[in-house]
Amino acid sequence: MNASSYRWVIVAAGGLLGCLAIGAMFSLPVFLLPISRDTGWSVTGISSAMTIGFLAMALASMVWGTLSDRWGPRIIVLTGSVILTASLALASRATSLVEFQLVFGLVVGGATAAIFAPMMACVTGWFDTRRSLAVSLVSAGMGMAPMTMSPLAAWLVSVYDWRTSMLIIAALAAAIMIPVSFLVRSPPVEERESTIASGDEGPRSGMTVAQAVRSPQFIVLLLTNFFCCATHSGPIFHTVSYAVSCGIPLIAAVSIYSVEGLAGMGGRVAFGLLGDRFGAKRILVIGLLIQAFGALAYVFVRELSAFYAVAALFGFIYAGVMPLYAVLARENFPQRMMGTVIGGTAMAGSLGMATGPVAGGLIYDTFATYSWLYIGAWGIGIGAFLIAMTFRPFPKAQPAFAQAA
Repeated sequence: MNASSYRWVIVAAGGLLGCLAIGAMFSLPVFLLPISRDTGWSVTGISSAMTIGFLAMALASMVWGTLSDRWGPRIIVLTGSVILTASLALASRATSLVEFQLVFGLVVGGATAAIFAPMMACVTGWFDTRRSLAVSLVSAGMGMAPMTMSPLAAWLVSVYDWRTSMLIIAALAAAIMIPVSFLVRSPPVEERESTIASGDEGPRSGMTVAQAVRSPQFIVLLLTNFFCCATHSGPIFHTVSYAVSCGIPLIAAVSIYSVEGLAGMGGRVAFGLLGDRFGAKRILVIGLLIQAFGALAYVFVRELSAFYAVAALFGFIYAGVMPLYAVLARENFPQRMMGTVIGGTAMAGSLGMATGPVAGGLIYDTFATYSWLYIGAWGIGIGAFLIAMTFRPFPKAQPAFAQAA
């Protein structure tokens, strides 16, 4: 298979690996109440495992991304897949809250980071044209997790106990992720060389990693991604529990997750295409503003139909903006450091995601309501919008032939 065709295999592999990895990690919101009822552990304590997971993702993202720049993506995603499935199995056997927090949080979170940044960086290297669409499709594959893994987790926990259910998910992840990892390949050398020759790297071709991570463009991308993810992390993690607290049955509440995921798939592709046409920064800024008010809308819903409506809007927007960070990274930094740059933005996003689970748990345990969680998310979302407004792309480079002329 030639490179032009195989690049779509890379896209499919990235989407599938991301779906399984993200889905396995995000099965915890579905297991939250069953684990609490079975073990007596507090909702805050169990939610903290997710917070630890996002912190571990943050710490590991830039490391995995840098290693993928050096060794290639295949060995990194394979290693991450093995560690992820083994740690899920160990977490299902945990006998104490601290053990569960460390195994599920620290190890599962760190392993999940080995999938996202290396695969996103790999995909940007395979595509000189239709890059935004390719990145959006990988992101859409990852966005299928709420539509596939979450309903599966809900069905499993309705038939089995949470420990057996988590072990089954670990086995499924191993059976799919490990073989698929072998399909991942580094971008062809000729593709990278043609990119440099065409002037796509521009005057930044001599940029060092140290210069990149100190640049205002990189710092603004990090801050925007942090506040963006902090905006939607709480609503994503706690909406199932919020719906249950409103009297909606668990299976129906999980379906809200599925609606959010389905809308998110459309949002990822739509925002990628809109970014190609109108500019990634412009679409990102607009999306961040709408996301803030989407989070706030949850305060006013109590019925299942209203949950569906808000979830559709919120999922479409928050999922839609996420591919744009990788597009902006590739537009402003050389391909040879994409693993590091995207790993850095993923690090910031993971830190933002870490705030929601524990904050929501503390708010619910303290006030017996989730309203303040969604109001706080709105305020953080406005912050993300304002920070994104300050992003200034590097000047566009002229192609090499134009410079010679």
